[in-house]
Amino acid sequence: MYALFHRIQQRTRKESSFAIGSPALIWQVIFFYLPLLLTMISSIFVLTEEGGIQGITFKNYLPLFSATHLFIIFSSISLALATSIVSLLIAYPLAHFIAFKAGRFKTLMLFFLIVPFWTNFLLHVYAWFFVLEREGFLNTLLKSLGLIHEPIHFLNSVFATLIMMVYCYLPFMVLPIFSTLERFDRRYLEVSNDLGASWLETFRKVMLPLTLPAVRAGFFLVFIPSFGEFIIPELMGGDKRYFVGNVISQYILGNETGGLGAAFMVLSCLSLVIAVACIYIAFKKVSKMLLRGLK
Repeated sequence: MYALFHRIQQRTRKESSFAIGSPALIWQVIFFYLPLLLTMISSIFVLTEEGGIQGITFKNYLPLFSATHLFIIFSSISLALATSIVSLLIAYPLAHFIAFKAGRFKTLMLFFLIVPFWTNFLLHVYAWFFVLEREGFLNTLLKSLGLIHEPIHFLNSVFATLIMMVYCYLPFMVLPIFSTLERFDRRYLEVSNDLGASWLETFRKVMLPLTLPAVRAGFFLVFIPSFGEFIIPELMGGDKRYFVGNVISQYILGNETGGLGAAFMVLSCLSLVIAVACIYIAFKKVSKMLLRGLK
């Protein structure tokens, strides 16, 4: 009787877990996988005015294998990689400080980290306009410190785009690392200290290997959306350089370039998958090197 009740209880838990997760799965299928599938179909099929399939063609892909389009994909990967690296260099010390040093102010610091998401995104952009413009806060500060004599043109540049990208995506890097560091067993640090290891050796041989999965998760959470970002490069870059998001939006919204935009989106997704796979392999190698150093 008890075994039957236990089996029913386990089955109920599984069904309830599926029921809770199914709306998110349905949402993802309808608003992500289905549009992606339709976009892939529209990039290779010739459709009639009635919506029927007339044939298959790859003419939309042929113009994309040019130096210009490949450079745009490379620029987007470079921007996403730079955003992820800079975010990591800022996020790890910040997450470490919040987890180990903030004490009773931990919740307050996390609140200040997340509160910008509660405001309109355009307000963030205009705030950075006031910071980076020729007579803005940054130029005024540098001039008052005597570091520059003439205002530097920060706006409409890759620097402004990168700063805004790091500002927007930094919480996605901080939160996974903080979540791991908060659960970190501090006895490992005490043992390392008792064995005479320096703080650098403790970080390299103890803390970093144990928190590397969180670093990898945060890196992908920043890298993947940064690759397709188009609002920030559009507003902060001043249309001086094109990235994947800008080109796709212009092609898709064009009167006769919809198929070209769909093909470019498919090519960009394939490039993103390859880049993510390379980064994943790099993390695996770094993890093996760190674990090899522990032996």
